[in-house]
Amino acid sequence: MVEYDVIIIGAGSVGVPTALATANDGLRTLVIDSLPSVAQADNKHAIGGIRATHSHKGKIWLCQRSIDIFSTWEDKYGDDIWWHQGGYTFVAFNDEHEKLLKDTVKLQKSYGLNINYVDAEKIKEIIPGINDNGLLGGTYSPEDGNASPLLALHAIYRHSKNNGAEYHFNETVTDILTRKNNKVLEIKTTKGRYKTNYVINAAGAHAKDLGKKVRINIPLEPESHEAGITEPVKNFFSTMLVDIRPFVDPKFGDSKNYYFYQNKEGKILFCLTPNPNIPGINRRETSSFLPQISKRMIQLLPRLRNIKVRRTWRGLYPMSLDGNPIVGKVEEIEGYINAVGMCGQGFMLGPGLGELLSRLVTEKETSRDEEILKTLSLTRDFEVEEELK
Repeated sequence: MVEYDVIIIGAGSVGVPTALATANDGLRTLVIDSLPSVAQADNKHAIGGIRATHSHKGKIWLCQRSIDIFSTWEDKYGDDIWWHQGGYTFVAFNDEHEKLLKDTVKLQKSYGLNINYVDAEKIKEIIPGINDNGLLGGTYSPEDGNASPLLALHAIYRHSKNNGAEYHFNETVTDILTRKNNKVLEIKTTKGRYKTNYVINAAGAHAKDLGKKVRINIPLEPESHEAGITEPVKNFFSTMLVDIRPFVDPKFGDSKNYYFYQNKEGKILFCLTPNPNIPGINRRETSSFLPQISKRMIQLLPRLRNIKVRRTWRGLYPMSLDGNPIVGKVEEIEGYINAVGMCGQGFMLGPGLGELLSRLVTEKETSRDEEILKTLSLTRDFEVEEELK
């Protein structure tokens, strides 16, 4: 029977960067995924936004490291992953949202983030043609950006393999076997059995089911979000534009926030949060999404009125109760580690989180790692949700 230092379950936004980190640290690494190749679950449904401007310190620190990795990837490895440092802009059209954004900026700046609340004139400069009727201002964080999820994950995958990580595709984990003292012993799959010292649950929307194999109850529920992409047009803005206003639409359905940006090819990528949320694992796109979001996008940025939409799709967000990931070891099972509940932000968290997980396996955690892990623990208080999650 083949023996590994660590087995990672899930070859997606978290599992692949973690494999790169563990392989770099000299650990014999195996990644198992039930799908035919890398990034075939919800990584390919991500639109590519990457920001450190959260209100949760653990996510801030992880995403700061991720931005370091994304922004220097081409110089270090030679792969063009379409990294673009276009920033993020959250806009405010009422007093409540203006106060929320200003309060959040104070917290974010206390963690050293480069973000400011700017007036309406600056927003109009950042986003030419924005409808300024009622616009009060917004936040702008120029060091945030975007990249291609598929190009990035395939690049990370190639380099993890070059460093010794192994991948088994079309293989499903059927059991996680433990000794009598509840220490992970081996993984059983549809194709074989593998001994391991550590197993990392990075199974995305299916992480809760995997946790049940070691009698761990992970408070996650997947929900679906839809996204889309337009034809390419001449680039005229570079920031990720986020509108947090709720919207009532009796015909096509209500929605919460929505967001969009223009990528390197000039295509507009967009996504919307439905209201109420849509639980479950159905990935079939709906007929209501495009009327919902196009109405909102055109109202905010009228010059998009005549642009053609190329396609839409639907992906899953593994949601925790407070909108934050669940990461770390658990007391009940020695050798088992959670890396789950990314809540739709796995792509931006993945590289920074992967390095932390490798330090956790090799028992080289820093004091900052310990702080992050405490805030993301399975046993934390889930009562307080992150602002602007």
